Amino acid sequence: MDLSWLVISLAETGWLIATFFLGLLAYKIGLPPMVGFLGVGFILNAYGHESTHALREIADLGVTLMLFTIGLKLDVKSLLRVQIWGVASAHMLITIIVYAGLFFALSFTGLSSFADIDLWTAILIAFSLSFSSTVFAVKVLEGKNEMGALYAQIAIGILIVQDIFAVIFLTASTGKVPSMWALALLGLPLIRPVLYKLMDEVKHGELLVLYSLLLAVGGAALFEIVGMKADLGALIFGVLLASHSKASEVSKTLYNFKDLFLVGFFVNIGLSGDPTIDNVIMAGVLSIFMLAKVILFFWLLIKTHLRARTAFLSSLSLANYSEFGLIVGAIGVSNGWMSNEWLITIAIALAMTFVIASPVNAAAHDLYARYSSKIRHLQAATRLKDELPVDISGASILVFGMGRIGSGVYSDLNYHFPGKVKGIDFDTGVFTEHKANKRNVAYADVMDKDFWGKINLTNVSMVFLNLPDFEKNLFSVKQLKEKGFQGQISAIALYDSEISLLKEAGAAAVYNFYSEAGIGFAEHVRHNLMNVERRDKRESSAE
Repeated sequence: MDLSWLVISLAETGWLIATFFLGLLAYKIGLPPMVGFLGVGFILNAYGHESTHALREIADLGVTLMLFTIGLKLDVKSLLRVQIWGVASAHMLITIIVYAGLFFALSFTGLSSFADIDLWTAILIAFSLSFSSTVFAVKVLEGKNEMGALYAQIAIGILIVQDIFAVIFLTASTGKVPSMWALALLGLPLIRPVLYKLMDEVKHGELLVLYSLLLAVGGAALFEIVGMKADLGALIFGVLLASHSKASEVSKTLYNFKDLFLVGFFVNIGLSGDPTIDNVIMAGVLSIFMLAKVILFFWLLIKTHLRARTAFLSSLSLANYSEFGLIVGAIGVSNGWMSNEWLITIAIALAMTFVIASPVNAAAHDLYARYSSKIRHLQAATRLKDELPVDISGASILVFGMGRIGSGVYSDLNYHFPGKVKGIDFDTGVFTEHKANKRNVAYADVMDKDFWGKINLTNVSMVFLNLPDFEKNLFSVKQLKEKGFQGQISAIALYDSEISLLKEAGAAAVYNFYSEAGIGFAEHVRHNLMNVERRDKRESSAE
């Protein structure tokens, strides 16, 4: 057997090793591994290495898969909310006006970094800095298991609107006019039944993986052929499949593929230029300016009647510059609209904001809890319907987390205690689905200290915690105990090490999902067999 195809160069092995260990180091000190990946790119660049065609292809594939998976979870109607399209548009316009005006004014000061800036260049640089990173936000939100939360949905929606603006700019600036065949893309919804039929036929396993990759990459290629942005095609094909029953499974199937290829994306950013001291200083100043962008996002979201907490968390999720800024900058350089020095500066500023925003987003809930008394004073008096206080009147049993496990718990309890069970979930999609099925559910986030401060547990005797993240379950147990809850608390865990922590915090019963799944299955079978035996006895006695 010829294994020569497995041989790679020593240099390639070296950067793979470096990528792994720097990613591990970042993880160990509390930062997302992506920060370590960025560091690898800067180190390689310092030693004279440049980005390769293969690395750029890997990075592009990672972004394509990411947009496809976003489409799988996207509710297109949500983009029509003023909190999304209105905030995204207003924020971009204000950012461009303020940044461009500042940069153009600085061109008259004699500072070398701004010496060659005219009004058009100032506008282009400001436009490139008006975006926030979709890749970063999705990685952070997925890491916290909060992609379904309202604040996350709003942040992702804003990013998608920004991406649409980017596509319009790229189409106009490159002079690449979509072909007449692009109009045929309007008929894509007509082929949805065919896509769904094939999805049903492939069942599960490797065929599902292959079909999912085909749709993501094929959708991108189709849009590219007709002169449209390839990534937009991946997003659209994801949206087409969003209502299929396997959408969630496809998203999970592609999760590791997407993460693997996105490693190349972050390394590639670090390799984007050879920085000078002036570049680093200017990038540092732009990183400080990022605070103004966050404050503007918060102010605009507050003005659209979001709660202070939702606006705060959404704004932090957008607290960075974007990879689209590099794309816009690269087009500006290729067309002679701006210097390569500014492209390098934007790349460094992007990396800096990633490093700054990573720990800030990791501590977002704690930060809000610490400063909530001051932040809440800024919110509007009126509330959106899905942000009103949770009403649990009439319920004596609460089920937190209405996913597959929580739904089963809810159904069983509601059968035995009809009208006494209330389900609570922070995922807007899960909440909407249960409401459509006439279940007694409420939307709330257990990480919200305001929620725990206002909820009345006087008539509640039992609480079931079925949240997808251990930290959320542990936090909920602690909050219940802080409120003096005397009822029974039951929770799920995935590992034995989590059981003792939950019980120490105050949980009366902890169900290890993996180790006790067999017991639950056996009890289910035994229960069904007993019912069959009773039925047979009744039938035989009747005869």
